[in-house]
Amino acid sequence: TFFAELEHLDKRGLKHQGRLFVSDRAHLVLDLHMIVDGLKEQELSAGAASIGTTRRGIGPAYSSKASRGGIRVGDLNFFEQTFKPKFLRLVENKHKRFGAFEYDVEAELKRYTEYVERLRPYIVDSVQLIHQYVHEGKRILIEGAQSTMLDLDFGTYPYVTSSSSSIGGACTGLGIPPQKISTSIGVVKAFTTRVGAGPFPTELLDETGEAIRKEGREFGTTTGRPRRVGWLDITALKYTMMINNFTFINLAKLDVLSIVSELSIGVSYTYKGETLKAFPSNLEVLAECQVVYEKMPGWKCDISKCRTFLDLPEQAQKYILRIEELLGAPIRWIGVGQDRTAMIDRFPDM
Repeated sequence: TFFAELEHLDKRGLKHQGRLFVSDRAHLVLDLHMIVDGLKEQELSAGAASIGTTRRGIGPAYSSKASRGGIRVGDLNFFEQTFKPKFLRLVENKHKRFGAFEYDVEAELKRYTEYVERLRPYIVDSVQLIHQYVHEGKRILIEGAQSTMLDLDFGTYPYVTSSSSSIGGACTGLGIPPQKISTSIGVVKAFTTRVGAGPFPTELLDETGEAIRKEGREFGTTTGRPRRVGWLDITALKYTMMINNFTFINLAKLDVLSIVSELSIGVSYTYKGETLKAFPSNLEVLAECQVVYEKMPGWKCDISKCRTFLDLPEQAQKYILRIEELLGAPIRWIGVGQDRTAMIDRFPDM
């Protein structure tokens, strides 16, 4: 995947040498991990407990890492001494766990022998490099993958990813001290989506949900699976605010809701007749929660050309201000279309 992306950049004439780096501490996701991912999902499916993974090997790679059997990028620099023995032990371990399965060990070893020299120019000590940039006073933008609700510790476990996808991942993944993080931006869709299984209190299983899915092109990037779609969930967003302490909110895909005549915002949960104070950790509780909604009128017009807050229809302005009020955090950026310039910055002088 990495080399395919490099070739794509080359075809577009984009220079990446000296600009793109791979940490020597990053763990490798092998074809073996992808096979194991499928085998594990089959086991869970047999017990009606499928997680709904992408089957790209991410979970098994993290399992190898946590059990101290993982293989890191830096190991490729010592192929015979380190990479190969680790790799063979990993294969042996998975055969013991899952029995016989088809996997060409020699072909995988040969492939990585070829990868070593191609990858070597990109391998760096990422901790040293990042701290060099910090010392030089450079501005560093860290983009988190997945979302807080898929965080291994704070998400809807076990229907989560395998990493720390909340703000803590910036520290554990890059070795950055928390005091160095000056701004935290929460990227939030104007509605809620989810890929995979698990409770989804504000999910729309009707024509409105299907229309939002199609309008927003809500299909998994990796798998192409249709994403589950629902109304904006303030309880979940407040929970992510608690964990990440967002400085600003970037409200994305507001334009998608232009097709809806009446909007709903999930403002709270009730469980057995009582209003919950926070997002529940227990999925049995979450599955039985009732959502309290506030309804607001839609705007039913094209907003893709709007470039200031006041350009937006009054109904859209009220929707944004109500979300801001409920969350207690300023919504600075508002996505109003697919174009890169289709963005409103409410506080451009900050």
